[in-house]
Amino acid sequence: MRGSTLEELEGVRWGEPEFESHLVVTCHRLRKKPVDAFSIEDLRIIIGQNIGLPHLLPCAATVLEANPLAQGDFYPGDLLSAVLHADQSVLRQRPELMRRIIAIIDHAVKLLTAEGDPQPRSTEAKFLREIIRFRADAAAK
Repeated sequence: MRGSTLEELEGVRWGEPEFESHLVVTCHRLRKKPVDAFSIEDLRIIIGQNIGLPHLLPCAATVLEANPLAQGDFYPGDLLSAVLHADQSVLRQRPELMRRIIAIIDHAVKLLTAEGDPQPRSTEAKFLREIIRFRADAAAK
């Protein structure tokens, strides 16, 4: 996988974007970028679009194991939030990866609730609700 792009890993070339939105153009560009050169923001964007999940969720897990609240361009934990909203079918097919994500969210909850603030800020509260929803969905499957 070292130096490989999503196009190479998946064996599918998308060609040029047919719609000129920033998101579409960015996703097309990222499919041509080596996966090991992705920034946190690159991972957040493309995982948020459910693109390349079998290849990118393990990369995201590695980043998140070092820092569960790793931040792209929006807020602390936005990468984990993208992972929590991604299609869970990849995680259900890969139990070890699911265990890694569950351990990451457990660590994130500890970080979010250890701040000493009895009332979490609205972003933190929203994030904690996302984690609860993810855990419930994962347990139901």
